[in-house]
Amino acid sequence: MDKVKITLQYIMPKHLISRLVGLLAAAQLGAVSHALIKLFIRAYGINMSEAKHENASDYQSFNEFFTRPLKDGIRPVVADDNIIVQPVDGAISQLGAIAGDELIQAKGHTYSLQALLGGASETAAPYLNGQFACIYLAPKDYHRIHMPIAGTLREMIYVPGELFSVNPLTAENVPSLFARNERVVTIFDTAVGPMALVLVGATIVASIETVWAGTITPPTGKEVFRWSYPATGANAVKLDKGAEMGRFKLGSTVILAFAPDQIAFNDQQYPGAGTRMGEAFATMTAAV
Repeated sequence: MDKVKITLQYIMPKHLISRLVGLLAAAQLGAVSHALIKLFIRAYGINMSEAKHENASDYQSFNEFFTRPLKDGIRPVVADDNIIVQPVDGAISQLGAIAGDELIQAKGHTYSLQALLGGASETAAPYLNGQFACIYLAPKDYHRIHMPIAGTLREMIYVPGELFSVNPLTAENVPSLFARNERVVTIFDTAVGPMALVLVGATIVASIETVWAGTITPPTGKEVFRWSYPATGANAVKLDKGAEMGRFKLGSTVILAFAPDQIAFNDQQYPGAGTRMGEAFATMTAAV
């Protein structure tokens, strides 16, 4: 059955299906939208007591529900400046050392850092032999992405690609999954040097957004696009630790990459461990 599921992903029109689902999710359908939201809450056991608006009828569309804000203070952010916090609610797929240009995807599978970040060697160079973390957001999770450390945005890169599912089954069976799916790469200057934060698209992910640019995809394209941002001045984008930086409309994966000798992941962080935005994730090392 697993082989059938993987084969279907190769042959089905993933972009078309995702965009059609996106149109449905964005539509304000009154009672129909509310019924879909209630069904989704029951199917995935979503804890709506954490949401700022707890009732399905509070949301005009499925997208509005899926990107729901949480109640104030329910995800406290560790204040210690030496602590890097978890950027999302989810589960760790993989994390650890980057072996040259290679990141671990799953047992027996690796993928290229350079390919992940859009194909330019100069973009990948700071992170060679560094540290990375890949976090999977399940449908039940809170789907806003937050800054693990304060940073100044220097570059954003849209990378076209496939829209395979990013669940564990697909990660174990589709080579270079995260480097072949559509994604938005963001590069920040931080207290630990450059940080790459990658938002990976997936099947039925209707949209990837950032707080400074709004919707990046859709529409999709066939070319890699790059935007540069100043470090200072009125047009600089500076975000505090814990600040929202983007969101998924339907779930996906976030990948972080850091330069060598700058951070150390906490002992409790391991593949399969759950994450909650704002909790301690890693510590700045003495080399900083």
